[in-house]
Amino acid sequence: MPPRAAPTPSSALEQLQKQKSLKLLAIAETLSPKDLPQSAQKRSSAVSDDSEQNGDTHPAALEADLVHYKELFSKLRFSYVEQVTKEKFLRGITENPPRLVEAADNEEKEQEILALKANLKERKLEIAEILQALEDKGKELATRYEGVQLRTTQLESLPTEIEHLEGNIERLKQDQMPSSDNPELALPLPETARLLQEREAELASLNAEIATLQAALPGRTRELEKVERELKPLETQRQGTASAAKEARRRRDEGGGIGDELEEQGRWLRASAKALREMLEVEG
Repeated sequence: MPPRAAPTPSSALEQLQKQKSLKLLAIAETLSPKDLPQSAQKRSSAVSDDSEQNGDTHPAALEADLVHYKELFSKLRFSYVEQVTKEKFLRGITENPPRLVEAADNEEKEQEILALKANLKERKLEIAEILQALEDKGKELATRYEGVQLRTTQLESLPTEIEHLEGNIERLKQDQMPSSDNPELALPLPETARLLQEREAELASLNAEIATLQAALPGRTRELEKVERELKPLETQRQGTASAAKEARRRRDEGGGIGDELEEQGRWLRASAKALREMLEVEG
């Protein structure tokens, strides 16, 4: 089975923007007064008008409706109990023969009523706990719903902001300095960071080599000074030999026999000096 494609931001936003009917509003509509007395209809119409002004979802409007219905049902219950009691009393005294109630019957009925009242009180406590739980859950859901509405409003402005930011990015790219022909200057950030680390490692290696050479430089300098001191007598001897060789060449040209010997001695000295320079790695 192919994987389901991820929803796009626009489709997700459209789904959030769809109007959904809340169950709480549907329940509130069923509580609209229809067959109430005239005074109750006036009170309920006023509450309904206030609820409509607050979007039918304001907690204050719902609480006012609840208090009103509690008062109304309490009055209706009192009227019902009073009417039923009157009917039973009149039926009892108008029967032929009249129905007489003994004290034992009253006591038994009183015990039965007390038991019913205790049971009713327990039921009321249970209902009160359920209502409190429903109220807490309603407040929590109302807070979450308001948060969703706020986030939805923020999401509606995101496409425009993203488009504006993309336009700014393109404008900045166009306004920036002309790009260099060096491809390393156009690398993305991760590649640039990696190249920078490599360059820093190479620089650290070169610095270590420079430090090693600088540490060995004094010894090399002393060795060079020693070689120069050793070369000075040889240089003096070379200059004397060169002078003698010139003199010998002059005498040879003039016909003297000692010139060949001096020339040979000069060649030997030059070869010795050359071999010494190569051995000491000193340029002549």
